[in-house]
Amino acid sequence: MTDFNKRWVNLASAKLGAKAVSCSDDFFAPMARMLKDEAPIFIDDKYDDHGKWMDGWESRRKRIPGNDWCIVKLAKPGVIHGVEIDTTHFTGNYPPAASIDVCRSADDEPGSDAGWVELVPQSVLDGDSAHQYEVSHSGVFTHVRVNIYPDGGIARLRVFAEPRVDWEKIKPGERVDIAAALNGGVALACNNEHYGSIRYLLNPGRGVNMGDGWETRRRREPGNDWVVIALARSGCIREIEIDTAHYKGNYPDSCSISGVHLDLLDLAAVENESERWLELLPRQKLQPDRIHTFTENIVDIGEVTHIRVNIYPDGGLSRIRVMAEVN
Repeated sequence: MTDFNKRWVNLASAKLGAKAVSCSDDFFAPMARMLKDEAPIFIDDKYDDHGKWMDGWESRRKRIPGNDWCIVKLAKPGVIHGVEIDTTHFTGNYPPAASIDVCRSADDEPGSDAGWVELVPQSVLDGDSAHQYEVSHSGVFTHVRVNIYPDGGIARLRVFAEPRVDWEKIKPGERVDIAAALNGGVALACNNEHYGSIRYLLNPGRGVNMGDGWETRRRREPGNDWVVIALARSGCIREIEIDTAHYKGNYPDSCSISGVHLDLLDLAAVENESERWLELLPRQKLQPDRIHTFTENIVDIGEVTHIRVNIYPDGGLSRIRVMAEVN
């Protein structure tokens, strides 16, 4: 499997704001489920009024010529680098094939005249499997259309892309969150991800519950837990926000942050060498269910492209914001 999620942002993520806006048919399972961030689940004895409950998008059995389709509005316009079509738990009801078209449109629901471009040609699918497609296209797109042949179900659609940000419009001295996923920030690696996901740390808004963040298991050995984040671009960091929303009996006692400026991305080196990066924020005490804003204690180490957030000894964080000057 290609590590798209360690290089790009999933702009088909519902948590980031992507929406399934129209489809030919979603009789068995609504199209919105296809954009869920959580891994697909299967509940053996769960049924609804239309039949077996499935965690994804599923059309009825087609009895006329043609194929089914679903249009998704991405969370933000972006340059797409990879697509994943996941049929997990769809075994006797998956589509034999699928293709992906893309367009750029100001309309929520672009029509057939929107200048659709084929991004992934019709490709064979297997049941209960994740299928990844690396793509190369310089266009900036707002919508994707997944076509299935002739019908069936898809558990998840993921569109890994570089969000388009007009950095030139940011005024000198203005601060922007260069860790935000919608600006291109990516959580690369961590030592433990027992609960939640490191990717939730960079999502917009505050966490809705304790599952909408990153939480490690209870540490029973010496040391501390950590997460490495690739920033959307280099910048001089002026303000850091650590949010422990909903973490009350399981928040970290304290945290520290280090940083580095890397010209080339080497995922292995980033993970293996991050312990030696320069101190950006000395160890700070944390409180439960609270937004912590740090400004005065930040060390000026110049522009950075990556940060490592250390939590002591373990626990959960909801969101991380890294405000920087980028001009």
